[in-house]
Amino acid sequence: MNWLARSEQVLAGTPLTADEALALLRTTDDELLTVLQAAFQIRRRHFGRGVRLHVIRNARGGDCSEDCGYCSQSATANTTASYPWQPREEIVAGAREAAHKKAVRYCVVASGRSPSEADLDAVCEVVRAVKAAVNIQVCLSLGLLSLEQAQRLKAAGLDRYNHNLETSERHFPNTCTTHTYADRLATARAVKAAGLELCCGGLLGMGETIEDRVALAFALRDVDADSIPVNLHDPRPGTRFEKLPRLHPADVLRALAMFRFVNPTRELRIAGGREACLGPLQALALYPANSLFTNGYLTTPGQGYTADLALLHGAGFHVEDWTLA
Repeated sequence: MNWLARSEQVLAGTPLTADEALALLRTTDDELLTVLQAAFQIRRRHFGRGVRLHVIRNARGGDCSEDCGYCSQSATANTTASYPWQPREEIVAGAREAAHKKAVRYCVVASGRSPSEADLDAVCEVVRAVKAAVNIQVCLSLGLLSLEQAQRLKAAGLDRYNHNLETSERHFPNTCTTHTYADRLATARAVKAAGLELCCGGLLGMGETIEDRVALAFALRDVDADSIPVNLHDPRPGTRFEKLPRLHPADVLRALAMFRFVNPTRELRIAGGREACLGPLQALALYPANSLFTNGYLTTPGQGYTADLALLHGAGFHVEDWTLA
């Protein structure tokens, strides 16, 4: 297939089909640069060469009741990382630091299946405090959410909520048994119904097939995700998936290109695991993706803000200049 021509068709309004998405993932390494250039044509039309920075804060860690096989914060994992809610002042200070780094969004995450009423009351106060102190968008990730809870967060001033589908509906039971794919879909739909932006992506490298990756890309299109973080599995010691191999860099880049083709107008973020899985090829991920986490992830450190700036500037990209109107 002529992927450069197909990208022009996508830009003209002819969406990629599932069969074409599979064909893209089956391209050879010799075709990789052409595929990335085709994805870049779509990315450049909608986002130019700007890169949106996000800073994530793990505000409560560990002791999660869920049995997600990839997660070191699960109570079923043989890990020791656990701590209670951080003080509100520390979370607000983190927002100030994120704004200083020109981050578009500050992403506050708390481990657990879903927020209790006390959690929700406290986090609504956190959102109000951040909004009063810092000119930045706020995203929360608290697990499963009802429509009423989403509406309360919206009223508190929240901009965006994250809840990933993680993988395809077919593969999901292999990754988690304490909640269902339908539960995750219901949360995504509640977020949209409440008028919040939806950050919803997945984790590649959990033993899924390329068909599963395509199914995830189309499911994210169906739920109307505003932002799609693509995490790359970096196996954590003590988890059920600790012995899975890391993805090959070329497979990561093909997957990112496919996600861009399927979701041409959406923010596509190269998220956790990029340093471990892409190594020296990280810059190529910016050809399909227009966003990245900087300064680390939930339970693993990144290469650091200074190195991230050098990465994107060296590849001819720039930090998107954004301020809250």
